[in-house]
Amino acid sequence: MAATLVDLTHQVTTAMPVYPGDPAVVLAPALTTATAGVNVLALHLGSQSGTHVDAPYHVDVTWPTLDGLPLERFTGPAVVADLRGLEPRAVVTPESLAPALERCGEGSVLLLATGWARHWGTDAYLAHPSLSAAAAEAIVAAGVRTVGVDALSVDPTPDPGPEDPAVAALLADLTDEHDERDRPAGEEPTLAAHRVLLGASGGGVIAENLTDLRPLLEAQEAGRPVEVSLFPLRLVAADGAPVRAVARLG
Repeated sequence: MAATLVDLTHQVTTAMPVYPGDPAVVLAPALTTATAGVNVLALHLGSQSGTHVDAPYHVDVTWPTLDGLPLERFTGPAVVADLRGLEPRAVVTPESLAPALERCGEGSVLLLATGWARHWGTDAYLAHPSLSAAAAEAIVAAGVRTVGVDALSVDPTPDPGPEDPAVAALLADLTDEHDERDRPAGEEPTLAAHRVLLGASGGGVIAENLTDLRPLLEAQEAGRPVEVSLFPLRLVAADGAPVRAVARLG
């Protein structure tokens, strides 16, 4: 059977879903063939926009930035944990991950298939399942340093509250270069799972907002090898960056 490539990346579009409080995404023409002879897009987005990876620096300024991690962190054989069927805001336990972790080895990429990609672009996307700190610790103890999820975060996402008028203002004025919005009011998330995974020895990586992982589950169940690539933009001293996530089904 010939190898199959599966794109696990959400399209980057204006007003696409982002983590509450993150910069809004805007794509607008900067140059056009009609006026300049070429087409060039101007991009306004955050380092955590769309399908992206987090570097340890994302949660601790003393931890490695994106460019301080080896390329091996962003690719490898994948093991997919089938977590479909969980209730909104369910907490994933070490027991839920045990079958997948038993299959992981050095250099494995653990992918968490919650099925939540089906809610992309809806309010339900914010109510995704998340890892308990104990589950994150079990992942690290298994030697895994790269984890991906088909949801907004490995930690719970807070309620964003009322719509922020700054978002509408930004989308209305495509020339704005900065978005100085604060996080929504209320208690700040603890990001316990982030801290465990990213703080692992040697530095961990988290990929978030992957698309539908069902083809990977089906390939795994059929005994086909699954490899994944999550290579980010080469941003200097960054907390993370968008990626083109691709799986190769052997």
